[in-house]
Amino acid sequence: QVQLVESGGGTVQAGESLTLSCTSYGLTLGPTYVAWFRQPPGKMREGLACLSGDDDGVVYRDAAKGRFTISRDAAKNMLYLEMNDLKPDDTAIYYCAAGGWCGKGRIPDRFNYWGQGTQVAVSS
Repeated sequence: QVQLVESGGGTVQAGESLTLSCTSYGLTLGPTYVAWFRQPPGKMREGLACLSGDDDGVVYRDAAKGRFTISRDAAKNMLYLEMNDLKPDDTAIYYCAAGGWCGKGRIPDRFNYWGQGTQVAVSS
């Protein structure tokens, strides 16, 4: 059974940083497309960042470019999202996902495995 578990969410002030972690159980993340999504209050879930299975392809949503960095530690079977200069508009539930695809500037919401989400709240 595959389980993805996010951690690292919390409440921060605008301008601060957070790093989210995602631990995979039952699925090797190394050769798999992995991604971070988020769902702001009252809005649809949106793809933020995606990493191809061989790490040579990265896609970022415009809102994440220059501030967020997705990375993977294959040895630990973990995925990370480093978030800098956080803004109130970044307030959302953040999800990690694995077993999908991204490319050509797109992060389709069609991943096979999802975490339960971690809350990030940014105050002004």
